[in-house]
Amino acid sequence: MFEYMGDRISNAIRNIKGMGKITEDNISDAIKEIRIALLEADVNYEVVKEFTKNVKEKALGLDVSKSLKPEEVFIKLVKDELVSLLGENYVPLETGKNPTIIMLVGLQGSGKTTTCGKIANLVRKKHSKKPLLVACDVYRPAAIDQLVEVGKSLDIPVFTKGKEDPRDIVKEALDYAKENKNDYIIVDTAGRLHIDEDLMKELSDLSDILNPQEIILVIDAMMGQDAINVINGFNDKLKLTGAILTKMDGNTKGGVALSVRHLTNIPIKFIGDSEKMDGLTEFYPERMAERILDMGDILSIAEKATEAIDEEEAKNLSSKMQKGKFDLEDFLTTMNQIKKLGPLENLIKMLPGARNMGLSNIQINPKDMAHIEAIVLSMTPYERKHPEVLKASRKQRIAKGSGRSVEEVNRLLKQFEQMKDMMKRMNNGNFKMPF
Repeated sequence: MFEYMGDRISNAIRNIKGMGKITEDNISDAIKEIRIALLEADVNYEVVKEFTKNVKEKALGLDVSKSLKPEEVFIKLVKDELVSLLGENYVPLETGKNPTIIMLVGLQGSGKTTTCGKIANLVRKKHSKKPLLVACDVYRPAAIDQLVEVGKSLDIPVFTKGKEDPRDIVKEALDYAKENKNDYIIVDTAGRLHIDEDLMKELSDLSDILNPQEIILVIDAMMGQDAINVINGFNDKLKLTGAILTKMDGNTKGGVALSVRHLTNIPIKFIGDSEKMDGLTEFYPERMAERILDMGDILSIAEKATEAIDEEEAKNLSSKMQKGKFDLEDFLTTMNQIKKLGPLENLIKMLPGARNMGLSNIQINPKDMAHIEAIVLSMTPYERKHPEVLKASRKQRIAKGSGRSVEEVNRLLKQFEQMKDMMKRMNNGNFKMPF
């Protein structure tokens, strides 16, 4: 989502490499390149002007230590300014009230309904909440049906009263939630193609009835600079508590993320980075700044692993790896653990230097993992624990059973042996597996 902008900024900083110290002459080209990168990424002009001015002034005022290189100092300064632009601190979603009530608002097509499901999924998993989805978009065709389908896919209840007045719907929904002990109420409201008085009046009435802890604007990140006008339009009437930027996994340039907080003072709570129901990432300004600068986001990877991977199982696998007793049964377990982390290419992009290594555009076909899984599952439990017994006739049976070729079976076995050998060598060198 920030690849183009981040590459341009990183290249600009790289041009300072080898300079003895920071001077106005040697950073002028870098500042110019950063300015162009931000403008091309749809960052608001006034924001770009202030950002580059601050970077230049602070850079020229720095006394670079002999132990540091000028480019290291400059990139730290750029990162700090990006963090400041993105909002400094992480602003968490409200979860403390019982019930907690949140309203999702936004223009039509921004992704509100899907985001309702994503938030319900997140608060249930991370905060052990019992969410209720409330269908109040009674105008858009199939909006209610869409929310019902989202709820069904997650096994989360949806309160709906068809095309009744949304004001009456939320009153009944509050009673329903109380009776059924739902402690997190997420209201999907109507949107329009543009802001109008009727929409705002209805949303204002719903806010008065619900007295929500959060009113969150869901906004399409591909809107570019128009997003600021939309945010201000909603905020003037509703007093927003946060924003969610959707479709950040698409062709968006990401500039809106750098403009929102600075121009509106509305914190970004989440970004939507996939269409799946777990495709919602909490917005940490420092982590986002590091992603832009290709410094990686190891903390987010660790959090995803903590949420998705069973700790005891991971310890067991790590122990087997260190003892050289890792077999294909364990390999299958590891694959299933990895799948819980979501699309692998998204994790790879979070590694430090991923763009510099050409990994930002990597695509991993989920079918490839499915083919590997089919091959391993076509083996008997004994064969998975003792792959050395897999001779020609057994390989032919496995290939036929999995619908793959014998060549693919051989390739998998060869790669598995190489992996075991690598683990053994790392263990002999006292390298601890990072589980």
